[in-house]
This record gives sequence, structure tokens and C-alpha cells, in this order.
Amino acid sequence: MEYRLEHDLLGECRVPAEAYYGIHTLRAMENFPVSGQKTHPELIKAVALVKQAAAEANMAAGLLDRRLGEAIAAAAGEVAQGLLANQFQVDALQGGAGTSTNMNVNEVIANRAIELLGGVPGDYSLLHPLNHVNMSQSTNDVYPTAIRVAAIRLLGPLSEGLAGLQAALQDKEREFAGILKVGRTEMQDAVPLTLGQEFGAYAEAVARDRWRIYKVEERLRQVNLGGTAVGTGLNADRNYHYLVIERLRDLTGMGLARGENTVDGTQNADVFVEVSGLLKAAAVTLAKIAGDMRLLSSGPRAGLYEIGLPAVQAGSSIMPGKVNPVMTEMISQVAYQVMAHDLAVTMAAQGGQLELNAFLPLIAHNLLSAIDILNNGVRLFAEKCIKGITANAGRCRELLERSYGIVTAMVPYIGYEEATRVAHLAATQDRPVREIVLELGLLSKEELAQVLSPRELARPGIAGQKRTK
Repeated sequence: MEYRLEHDLLGECRVPAEAYYGIHTLRAMENFPVSGQKTHPELIKAVALVKQAAAEANMAAGLLDRRLGEAIAAAAGEVAQGLLANQFQVDALQGGAGTSTNMNVNEVIANRAIELLGGVPGDYSLLHPLNHVNMSQSTNDVYPTAIRVAAIRLLGPLSEGLAGLQAALQDKEREFAGILKVGRTEMQDAVPLTLGQEFGAYAEAVARDRWRIYKVEERLRQVNLGGTAVGTGLNADRNYHYLVIERLRDLTGMGLARGENTVDGTQNADVFVEVSGLLKAAAVTLAKIAGDMRLLSSGPRAGLYEIGLPAVQAGSSIMPGKVNPVMTEMISQVAYQVMAHDLAVTMAAQGGQLELNAFLPLIAHNLLSAIDILNNGVRLFAEKCIKGITANAGRCRELLERSYGIVTAMVPYIGYEEATRVAHLAATQDRPVREIVLELGLLSKEELAQVLSPRELARPGIAGQKRTK
């Protein structure tokens, strides 16, 4: 393999001659072989968009030679489209507040731009990663801005995925609207409701998560680009400040704006905690729904089995015929992982000191990874689980008839004491409530039928009582 020599303040290093990255990237690759997970590709693309916007702004402000600026913008555009992806090898967990990723992008864009100008990678006398690609910038305004851009790009598909899950649950709400079943509180029999109402409640919870995630994009639009090292804007021309935001807005199609206080935007990472917290809230909803699905489908012979989950794969290497609720288990694990990501984001955000948070790489990795797996998990859960759920109406009816929870509907007619006696007899004698009520002469067959009508039991009011419009 052929090499080229590059130097920095620590000395010289041999860089593979064909590499677009340079000495700063090479040192980071050697220093941080930690997780085996590379910097998130959407973050790389977002940094490249910032570089493209900066090059165009610097040209417009008269700070950068047009020939060099156009080459930088073209190279940055290629990286933003996902080209040269194999040149970004720095581990996601890196020291330096994102400097290694920023330098990796600077070097790749510089060497590709040199190539476009007819030069050879590594000939920084023609175009320099820091003097030209990083002009008017610091890692400390580029990297947080890029996290925001990457997060916004990923949150859109997640919001759409949650909308799809909501729609799938609403379809089941309508499909199961007429199926009365036992309600349960604290895992014990309670008053009836319809299976459709149960699924409707799931849909409402997902709808709230979807709306929160859709709206939180607004919190990410304020960027500190132009603030350079600590937010004061040192070494960035005043004209550049306004031009770069305008160019980045055009390139991304996002309603980005320069933050009113870029020192604040450089110091503090609380907005990422806010976004991560909403992802955690969605994860909590999903874990709750998945847990309920496992309970409701348990069995099929020795459990509740009020619903059937779609069979997607064989469940056991030793027990023939076993099918497990693997999609609910998958989304539960996704949810738990998102919660873990949130804790990491929280700890990293509070760990920032004075004018900068050095742990932004951990925030970026966990925030963007959480959005990714949540988006993938939600779509699979909707497609491979929710849409294929079937109702076991006979089993719902059987369990309802055996439950003494329905005696609550009779309290307005027979009183709490008699209702308690009925419930006790039903439990101790393992007999249907209907049978005991008729035997004791507490209600007639006609009255009982009216009170225990499915339509009456699953809506507000006193069951069986005549209603006025």
C-alpha cells in the first residue's frame, strides 16, 4: 500500500495515499476504537450540508475564492448525498465534542475538492481542510447544528410511522367495536368494555406521541451556526452570519433560524434532552401496548387468548407447534433500548461544563440511534403485528359470562350489599352471575337481559335505564 505523509502539531503520520481522510481522522481512528459503531451517517450528511452552506456563504461574503469555494461546495454536496461513506471511519464515541467528526468531514471534502480541481489528495497547498473548508466555523457551532438537522430529518419518518401505527389501531377499534369483553384493573376482573374500546385507547396514546414528536421539530430549528467557538462569533464575518443560515435553510428545506443567544446554543444541550424525553414517552406507550398484547393473546389453551396475534415464525426448537409473540417482544426491546438511550442523553447533557458540552458525540449517537430504531420498530410492529390481529369473540364472551365484574351494572337496581353477595356466590361456587341473580329473584330475565345488554354495558350511564335524547 502506498502512503502520503501529513503533519499536525504532534508530528507526522503516514496516511493511505488513496484515502480522502487525513491525519486528524487517522489519529481519531487510532484513539477511539471503542464501540465498533461509526458516526451516524445522517450526522455526516448533515455536517456536509453545513460545509456546503458555509462555502457558499463565504463566497457570497467575498471571503473565499470562487474557484475553491465551488469545488468545496461540489464535494460537500457529494458527501451530503451519501457518497464516499467508507471514508468516515471514526467511532461514534469520541472525545473532543465532535472535533474528530468535523475534521473527518473537513478532510474528506478538502481532498475530494482538490481532486475536482485536478490535484492529488493531500496537496493542501491547493486547498486546505481548515483554512478553506472550515472557514468561519468551529466544531462547536457546526456539530450542534448538524445534530439538529439530522434529528429533524429522522423525526419526519418517525412521525409518519407512528401515524401508520395509529391508523392500524383505529382500524382494529372499528373492527372490534361490537365485541364485549371483561375489563381488568390491577389484573383482576372489572366492568366490561368492548375490545374496540381497548384498541381505541391504544390509538389515542399513540396519537399523542405522534403529535408531540411532530411538534418537537420546532424546538430543533434554532441553531448556533455562526457562533464559532463559544457562541460569540469570533472569526466569522458579520455578513457570513446571515448568509450561512439562509443557505443552510435552502439546502435542507427546513425552517432553520439563528438562535437569539448563540452562547446559550453552544453551552447547553437541553433541547436534545427534551427530544429524547419525547422519544422515551413514545417508547413507554409502545411497551405498555406490547405488554397488553402478550397478555390478551396468552395461551392459546391455558391463557386469556381474547385476541390472536399473527404467526410470523416458529417459536421453539423443542416444543412442536409453539408460536411466540415475537413482534411484541421486539417492540418491547426497542422501547427499553430507547429508554436507555434517553438516560445516556440526559447524563451527557448535564455533564457539559461552562461554554461547551464535550459529550455531544454521546448525545448525537444515542439520540439519532433512538429515532432510527423507534422508526424501524414502529413500522414493523404495525405491519407484522397490529394489522394481523384477530379477535376471539367466543373466548371474550365465555370469560365475560364467567366473570362477576358484570354485577357492578346491577348495583343501581339491587344495591351494593346484594351485589356483593352475588359476586361472592359467583366466585365461591364458580357459577355465572346471571344464574345466581335469577335464582335469588333479584331481577327478572327480561330486566337482566336489558341491564346486561352489550350496548348498555359499554357506554356512559346506568345500564338498562331508559335514556332521553
